[in-house]
Amino acid sequence: MGATVVYVHGNGNKVREELLKSQWDRALFGTDMGSASRMAYWAPVRYPDPLPDRQDDRTEDDPTEDDPTEDDPTEGGPGGIEELPGPGAQAPPEEFVAQVLAEARREAAASAGTEKGAARDPAAEERLAGWLRDMAWFADTLVGDDLSAGSGASDTPRVLPLPGFARKQAFRLLVERTYKDVHAYFFGGAGPAMREVVRAALPASGNGPLVVVAHSLGSIVAYEVLREEQRPVDLLVTVGCPLAIREVQDVLALPPAVPGGTSVWHNASDLRDLVALDHTLRPEYAPVDLVTDHLVTNSSANHHGIREYLAAGPVRDPVRALFGRLATEQTR
Repeated sequence: MGATVVYVHGNGNKVREELLKSQWDRALFGTDMGSASRMAYWAPVRYPDPLPDRQDDRTEDDPTEDDPTEDDPTEGGPGGIEELPGPGAQAPPEEFVAQVLAEARREAAASAGTEKGAARDPAAEERLAGWLRDMAWFADTLVGDDLSAGSGASDTPRVLPLPGFARKQAFRLLVERTYKDVHAYFFGGAGPAMREVVRAALPASGNGPLVVVAHSLGSIVAYEVLREEQRPVDLLVTVGCPLAIREVQDVLALPPAVPGGTSVWHNASDLRDLVALDHTLRPEYAPVDLVTDHLVTNSSANHHGIREYLAAGPVRDPVRALFGRLATEQTR
């Protein structure tokens, strides 16, 4: 049997499932993979309608780019920044955090008493809020104009090709939407439905080698499903992953560990990715010899974009190598 790659997307609304899968295929493999790839498309759990086909993912991709998907989702140049507000008063981090917390809790309260409602755990919410505070304060350290200058080397990325006010807006958009989706997963009743989407996307055990590639909040969802299922996974790849963060670990259903059945786990992040913050899974997820952490350059505006992560060598190469090896074996 041929290998299957299952994608688990991250926070924020998305374009329709078929287009999203094709975008990930082309960013990772350079071509549409057809039935060899699947998208665990949980966005409808949180968002009733997908983004228009020509609208960018404003949470995970570059908010300054025009739509890059018409010809090749791995390509795209800078466009306008008309969707970002102009310079003006920005709430200080603590005020911003209080606003995001209040909105997330209102969303959770609105779902209470319904089929998808969840019991509130104020102590656990407050622990997770520590991550939100860290993200918000760290975001503010990344918007100084002096940070945009590199060392002069051609491969040294600039922080953001935007004025400071627009950089702050891009980062705060990432922080706000990420936290509210994570809060909904753990405390707003969305978790069971999101995990069921991932579970349903996994092929039947024994149907051939399995690769799981998960981004951002999707890495939490995929991890918890695999931890519960204990099913064979030849390669697990997580990018922009918050699973190394103590506040996230505190609210996981099971203690941190490599999911049983997972043969190899590669984890990649950019040092400036606010969602990852802590970049080393290996010390907390035993057995440590199965986990490899990679620091990569993600040149998207918020350093969290999925296309840039999928194009990074430590992410792309192990997946392509596994598929290439299997293709060679099948032709013998």
